[in-house]
This record gives sequence, structure tokens and C-alpha cells, in this order.
Amino acid sequence: MAMPRARILRGPGRVLVVSTDPALARFVQLTLNHGVYLTKAVGGTPVAIDAVALWKPHLVVVDIDRPDDDGLDLVRSREERRDRLPLIALTKRGDLKTKLAAFEAGVDDIVTVPFSPEELVARVLALMRRTYGDEVPFVPVITVAGLKIDLLNQRVRSGSSTLRMTAMEQALLYFLASNRGETMTREQILDQLWGPDYLAESNLVDRHVRNLRAKLKDDWRRPRYIATVPGKGYRFIPAA
Repeated sequence: MAMPRARILRGPGRVLVVSTDPALARFVQLTLNHGVYLTKAVGGTPVAIDAVALWKPHLVVVDIDRPDDDGLDLVRSREERRDRLPLIALTKRGDLKTKLAAFEAGVDDIVTVPFSPEELVARVLALMRRTYGDEVPFVPVITVAGLKIDLLNQRVRSGSSTLRMTAMEQALLYFLASNRGETMTREQILDQLWGPDYLAESNLVDRHVRNLRAKLKDDWRRPRYIATVPGKGYRFIPAA
């Protein structure tokens, strides 16, 4: 039997991000919005359905953990359309029941939160290429606040210096930078990067921030990138 013919993608792929969690939505947008894709973030399912009709995305990333809005409703509405959009579900619930329900509803792939930026890039690229063919490009380097971040090799370029990052340091940098100008509490950082059920020692976040600052040569007293918000957490400083 002949394989179905891939749809044609002209120009940057449009990715619709559906989540009522602003920090998660910005994290996804920063990960994908680097020249290959254009991204738009919306909240609930009714708004997302309108965005699908008007903006005509090539792929949808939907958070199915929304407390007041079943994200799978969007998946089911998508199943009723003749032109079926590729869809990736995000969930903090890694249990088999949740995954089976999502696949039964019609999602194409599932990414468990927390996830690394490179994992999401790889999943989106694979699904885009399955849908639109091998001409979908891959650009593994993105720029945030003057820092060039190499997803594949876990390196960050700052000026003429090349810095090697661990996967967790890179994810932490992404999360703070994607929410630049906003204070991220230690609890938010733990939840995003390690997951809500992770039993962490009290200084885990502070230790990783300290290591990240050391590699960025970022003085905590006169920070260029990461500022401490006493009693709360950390804030990535917007570029001047």
C-alpha cells in the first residue's frame, strides 16, 4: 500500500501552544521560536479552536493538565476536522492511564513535564517531518539575551567564550530566560525542571543557579543575567 503523501510546508512552520500556565507556555515558545518556527500561545480550548481556524498552525502543542479546561477537548475537536493537524500533548502525569487516554483521544505524541528543551525540539521536528516531509529544517542554535545556546552540544556562547553546560544547567537557563523580567520562585523552578513529586534538598535550586552563574561569569552582586529576589527566587534580567 502506498504511503500517504506528505503535506507541503512553505516558509516557517506555525506552532500553536495551548496552556493556561504562562511560564510553561513561554518555555515552550522560547524553545521553538528560533527561526524555524513561528509560535503563538493561547489559553483555553475555545480560544485555541478559534486560533486554529484563523491562524492555521502546522502543529499544536497542548497542555492537557489544565484544571478548568480539559485539553483533550481540543484533540477531540481536531479529530472531527478533515485536515487533521499534528498534535503533541504535554502532561506532568507520566502514568500509563493518562498516556493511553491521550492517545485514544488522538494525540500524535506525548511529552512529560519536566522536559529538556532538546527533547521537545526533537519531538516537534520528528512529527513535523512525518507530516510535511524531510524538507523541514533543523536549527539547533538559538539566541537569548545575547547568549547563543547550542541545543545539541549543550554549549552556550557568550561573546567570544564557549561554555559547556550540563542538561540541567541548560534547562535552568532556558526556564529563567523564557520568563525574563519575572520572578520565578524556587518552587516554580523545582516543579518545572524536576517535577512536582521530586523530593529535593532545600538548596538544590540555589546550587544549580550558583553553578550556572559561575559558568556565565555572572556576579550575583552586579548581575548581568540572573538576579536574586530575596525571600522569593530568581529573575532573568531583560536585555537593555
